[in-house]
Amino acid sequence: MSRSFSRTVLALSVAIILVVLFGGFGPAGVNAGQSDGAYRQMGVYEEVLHKIQTDYVTDPNIQQVTAGALHGLLESLDADSSYLTPPEYTTFVAHQHEGQARIGMDVSKRYGYGSVIAVIPGSPAANAHIEDGDLIESIGGKTTRDMSVAMIRLLLEGKPGTPVTFQLVRPRKPEPDDITLTRTTVAIPALGEQQYENSSILYLKPIVLSKERVDELIGRLREMPKNNNKKVLLDLRDVAEGDPQQGIRLANAFIESGTLGTLQGQTVPTQTFAADPSKFVTSAPLVVLVNHGTAGAAELTAAAILDRKRGDLVGDRTFGEGGMEKTFALPDGSALLLTIAKYQSPSGKKIEDDAVTPNVVVSENIDQLLNEQENNPSEQRPDDQLNKALDILKQKNA
Repeated sequence: MSRSFSRTVLALSVAIILVVLFGGFGPAGVNAGQSDGAYRQMGVYEEVLHKIQTDYVTDPNIQQVTAGALHGLLESLDADSSYLTPPEYTTFVAHQHEGQARIGMDVSKRYGYGSVIAVIPGSPAANAHIEDGDLIESIGGKTTRDMSVAMIRLLLEGKPGTPVTFQLVRPRKPEPDDITLTRTTVAIPALGEQQYENSSILYLKPIVLSKERVDELIGRLREMPKNNNKKVLLDLRDVAEGDPQQGIRLANAFIESGTLGTLQGQTVPTQTFAADPSKFVTSAPLVVLVNHGTAGAAELTAAAILDRKRGDLVGDRTFGEGGMEKTFALPDGSALLLTIAKYQSPSGKKIEDDAVTPNVVVSENIDQLLNEQENNPSEQRPDDQLNKALDILKQKNA
């Protein structure tokens, strides 16, 4: 490998890393202390790269080494920040202009691999009995360990009727399952609605938090009797899709005043989301169900209700996803997908970093559930989280 080529690769690597860290190609955008620290780290990186070139067992492909380093750098920030190589970015841009079909599961990265956040009922993924927490080891024979979240999501989508093959690791199964599903236009199920305790408890499950679905939820809340004998059970388990603004709006339906959350970043002006009294709907006793599949907009709703002491949260710790992303195209045709701001709860906890922990924790025992499924596959398993939420609501005064 020529010295000039090595220097070119190193210079490009340094430039990209400076963009990631400081938003510019040099010290103009940073103070002297930050700049000195950055260039010291560049010195370390240059030394590591030199040792790899001169002492590694074989002559390495420095472009691949650099791409791997940049993938790791971005993923060390958070699951949604990604580095896309020039071919990946070309595919990413082209894919955005195509009609996509899906298999019905929301994914991110955990433990270094693709991870299922939640599955949409009735979708191909649901019919294959995929559940939140399952790991996607590979897609089309390529390991997800080396993929960004953006590429994992892209590869799972495609034209309607086309197949996608991936390996899925399930709890307590040492060997991954080979799964092939057909991409389709996934229909979002209707709003889940049920009455409990002689119609004194209104149970609502939104599935997603789109504007239309939040409109439906608010409509149901407004239709409740005004004689103060109604209670609300809001089920946000496995609700991973939605607009953050709709999550705030849903929280406002239960909270009349005060801060509902904030959005903060180095270059993003801080936004404080305050409750609008005109959008407040009900003061009915409230319990919210959450689990590991609760993500994004639903976490904003849950965090606001918990921090404002508006109701009880029952279930498991949520997934932890709540950022604003921006794409930075780079001169060599690659790109950064970078989280530039994060949503915070009213108490100041970053949703993406801390998730939301219920004040009443009711964890599902995975081993017990799997044993029950193996021994009685047709028998409906008890919902301990739902039962606990109903018990709490029964004790609340309407």
